[in-house]
Amino acid sequence: MAQDYREALLKKNYYENCPGCKVDQLKELRRGLPIRELVSIWIVVLCTALPISSLFPFLYFMVRDFKIAKREEDIGYYAGYVGSSFMLGRALTSIFWGVVADRYGRKPVIIMGTFTVVIFNTIFGLSTNFWMAISARFLLGSLNGLLGPIKAYACEIFRDEHQALGLSTVSTSWGIGLIIGPALGGFLAQPAEKYPNLFPKESLFGRFPYFLPCFCISVFALGVTIASCWLPETLHMHNENRFLSDNSFAAMETASSGSDGIESRPGSERSKRASGESLIRNWPLMSSIIVYCVFSLHDMAYTEIFSLWAVSPRKFGGLSYSTEDIGAVLAISGFSLLVFQLSLYPYMERILGPITISRLSGVISIPLLASYPFIAMLSGFSLSLLLNCASIMKNVLSVSIITSLFLLQNRAVDQHQRGAANGIAMTTMSLFKAAGPAGGGALFSLAEKRQNNAFLPGNHLVFFILNVVEAIGVLMTFKPFLAQQSE
Repeated sequence: MAQDYREALLKKNYYENCPGCKVDQLKELRRGLPIRELVSIWIVVLCTALPISSLFPFLYFMVRDFKIAKREEDIGYYAGYVGSSFMLGRALTSIFWGVVADRYGRKPVIIMGTFTVVIFNTIFGLSTNFWMAISARFLLGSLNGLLGPIKAYACEIFRDEHQALGLSTVSTSWGIGLIIGPALGGFLAQPAEKYPNLFPKESLFGRFPYFLPCFCISVFALGVTIASCWLPETLHMHNENRFLSDNSFAAMETASSGSDGIESRPGSERSKRASGESLIRNWPLMSSIIVYCVFSLHDMAYTEIFSLWAVSPRKFGGLSYSTEDIGAVLAISGFSLLVFQLSLYPYMERILGPITISRLSGVISIPLLASYPFIAMLSGFSLSLLLNCASIMKNVLSVSIITSLFLLQNRAVDQHQRGAANGIAMTTMSLFKAAGPAGGGALFSLAEKRQNNAFLPGNHLVFFILNVVEAIGVLMTFKPFLAQQSE
């Protein structure tokens, strides 16, 4: 066995001071499941996912306290802008951070991203007016560009047989973070009202009622930032001047990753195409990214609308829930999502394939969403039971769609192009997600003003529009629009 290891190491040319080569050497010698690397990627992705949606359960009350809305029905309108500012900032800088990661390494971008959460998530929790909140969220999105590089990192840190598991860890941790974040926001916002014995009104958390959930996430992010200093760098650095050409971002990614120890199968059709084909002209990749963006727009709008709908008064068709009630619902959904993604989804993907899972999940989501306005007519235990069941199903279906499309994207390109492909996906997806909260907030505000309309009154309009977007996404999963890369 030792002789086999030595022979494997001799087959490749490794550079003495290259961090990427050191990682490749360790991969050649390592056997077994890479638990430490999986945990590292899990906590880094969780750190960047938590602050994205943690504000939604208390955003309605936060905007109300800013006193910028003249009428109660306008709160959702302003809440949408606060929710969109993060994604707008990320859309403007995702490609830039991808270039930085290709030039200086994945590790510096990861550390910068987690440290940004520490600073600007804390500032957001201390916001005293509408514009301070928007600025903090915009800067948090602009300076936190680690999601694209961490996907490339997940490909580069694992051996070939564990790369699918690494990519699945990214998407699963991301989905869990988008559920746990709102749960934390729901449980920990307004602590002086919920836990007066622990947090007096005169305390810091009493004077800033939305600071505690942000503070807890920032403390976690600080720990992740410190731990990230021990992450191994995976970028190959053989020639300091290799990035000085005027090629495009995709070309730079291909050049910088060409010797990263992850090779295409020689002679395969995909390998021949990838060597000279632009990613923009790779229709299997671009079609999966476009479908991914449509479903991401839907999911981001749903995440905000669900919280706004749950906390809005009964007279507007809402549930009159507290932030703590929302936190309980989302915590249950998050636990169920974790169990499903780690146990059932891998088997379903092998049996049905990612495209079939996306279609079925989208089709099932449509009648499920249409039932939400009728669920609001219930009360007591029946309301709690059906709402929790609907929330669990909706979140499981949404993450199944996103994970399946994420797999399609990464299978549409060779591994040496995945960094650039993920950069393109991050930029376009962030633009769509930036429109989600703003559009969702404006739609929710409009719906509250038309409670007595004969056609689609109140929240029926909100969930109908969400279903229209979902249906468009489902239709786009069929040929000739969505294509798969042939081997």
